[in-house]
Amino acid sequence: MGRTHGVRRGTRYMFARDFRKRGPIALSKYMTIYKVGDIVDIKATGTIHKGMPHKVYHGKTGRVYNVTQSGIGVVVNKTFRQGWILPKRINVRVEHIQHSKCRLDFLRRVKENELKKKMAKEGKTGVDLSIKREPKQPRKAEFVASGGEIERLKPIAFE
Repeated sequence: MGRTHGVRRGTRYMFARDFRKRGPIALSKYMTIYKVGDIVDIKATGTIHKGMPHKVYHGKTGRVYNVTQSGIGVVVNKTFRQGWILPKRINVRVEHIQHSKCRLDFLRRVKENELKKKMAKEGKTGVDLSIKREPKQPRKAEFVASGGEIERLKPIAFE
């Protein structure tokens, strides 16, 4: 059997809908507001063929540069040949993109840091001024109290 060379080759599971997620697309997908500068994830929906991105862009994250009635323009970085990274501008319909959650943790940390700075400026005691992220530290040492006599175990000799 010959090799396939089609545009959608190798997308059997990529474009398939998830279990119990089949059927018509929810209206909230169409009501989502996208603005220029938003960070979005490209996730192609196999049931809608119009405005579907190429399989290369599936799973990529980009930034919105254009918003029209029927589609969204997204700038995505694409690796080309030996490590070249080209910014590609693609036009995708709203069914195939979703807001990215990659910045949520960063924005949460910014709010926490601003609160810490504000508390330290007001002179509240007991506020840690270190706002840098630190790796998880080893656990503190502690003593384990035995409930009486210590029982020692040893393997039974094979007979």
